[in-house]
Amino acid sequence: MKVFKEVQRFIQTWLIVLLAVSVIVPMAIIVNTYFEDNSNMTTNEFVLTIAGILLSVSFIFFFKLTTRIDENGIHYQFFPFHFSMRNIPWKEIEKAHVRTYDPITEYGGWGLKGGAFWNKKNGKAINISGDIGIQLELKNGKKLLIGTQKENEANQVLKTYQDKI
Repeated sequence: MKVFKEVQRFIQTWLIVLLAVSVIVPMAIIVNTYFEDNSNMTTNEFVLTIAGILLSVSFIFFFKLTTRIDENGIHYQFFPFHFSMRNIPWKEIEKAHVRTYDPITEYGGWGLKGGAFWNKKNGKAINISGDIGIQLELKNGKKLLIGTQKENEANQVLKTYQDKI
C-alpha cells in the first residue's frame, strides 16, 4: 500500500515581501497620525488599528492545503475553507494524472479557484504555488486540479492505483 501525503502553505518569499511592503505604508500613516501634536486618535484606536492591519495581513498564513492519496481514493483539505478532508473515492474518478498548467490563464491564480467566476471548462483548482497539479476528471463530468510540489511522488502513487480507476 503506497500513500502520498503533502501539506502546503503560502510561504513564498515574493509573497512575504509583497505583504511586508503593503503593510509599511498604512502602518507609517497610522503611526504618523497618532504622534501628530493635534491628533484626535486615542491609544485604543491606535492599538486596534495596528492590530487589525497585522491580523488581516497575517491571515493568509493560516491557509493550508493538505493532500493524501491512498487505497481509498484522493483526499484533500484547503483550510480554512474546508474544516475536514474531502474524499473522492477511486470509483468516482474517470482519469487522474499529474500535469503542468498555467495558474493565471487557466484558473485565475492560486487559492480556491475556478467554477462560476472563471473558465468553467477547466473545472476548479485548489493550489498554493507552482504550476504542477494532480488533474482529476470525475465520472460526473466535473474536473478538479489539486496543486502539488511533489510531482514524482504523486505520479508514482497514481500509477500504483490506476487499476482502481
